[in-house]
Amino acid sequence: MNQQLNLFEQNNQYSPLRPDNKIGREALVEWKQRIFIYQQQAQQTNSPLQTSLFDVAPSHCDPDSIDPFTLKLHSSQFYQMPDWGDAVCIYFIIDNTLPLLLYVGETLSTPKKRWQNHDCRDYIANYIYAHRKHKLEVQVCSAFWWDTPADRKARLKLESELINKFSTPFNKENWQKWGQPFGKI
Repeated sequence: MNQQLNLFEQNNQYSPLRPDNKIGREALVEWKQRIFIYQQQAQQTNSPLQTSLFDVAPSHCDPDSIDPFTLKLHSSQFYQMPDWGDAVCIYFIIDNTLPLLLYVGETLSTPKKRWQNHDCRDYIANYIYAHRKHKLEVQVCSAFWWDTPADRKARLKLESELINKFSTPFNKENWQKWGQPFGKI
C-alpha cells in the first residue's frame, strides 16, 4: 500500500522518500506549487532599489540583477551538444511549465564537462519520470549566464547567493527545506 507524503508537517519540511516509495501525483503538484510561490516572492522582494543619488549602481554580478527565466533556453541534455569552448558560466536547470528554477550550478571549465558526470542528471531523470508517470506536463531545460566572474571564488559566491535567493530544490543546500523526493544525489 503506497502512503502519500505529508507535505505540511509542523516543521514545514519534506521527508525524503525511501528508495521503495514513489511521490504521488498530488504530492508532486503541491511540492512544485510551494516552490513556485516561494520563487515568485523571492523575485519580487529582491529587486534592487536605489536609495540615494550617491548609491553605487548594482553590479552585473548581483544575484538580484540575474533573472534565469529570461535567459535563452536550451535542451536539458545540453551536455550532448557540441562544447562551447573553455568558457565558464553559471547555469540553471528550469522546469519551464510553471516555471521553476530547480538547480543552479557553476562550471570550472565548460558546461558540458561539468555535467557529463554530474549526479543531478539522474535526479532530473527521476523528476521527469514522475511527471510522465502521473501524466503531468514537464519541460526541463537549461539556461546559461555567460557574464560570470572569471575568478572561481567570486563565481562560487554568486552561485551560492543564487541558490539561497531562489531556494532551488535540487541543490543540496535546500534539501532540508524541500526534501529529496526524486532520490539521493
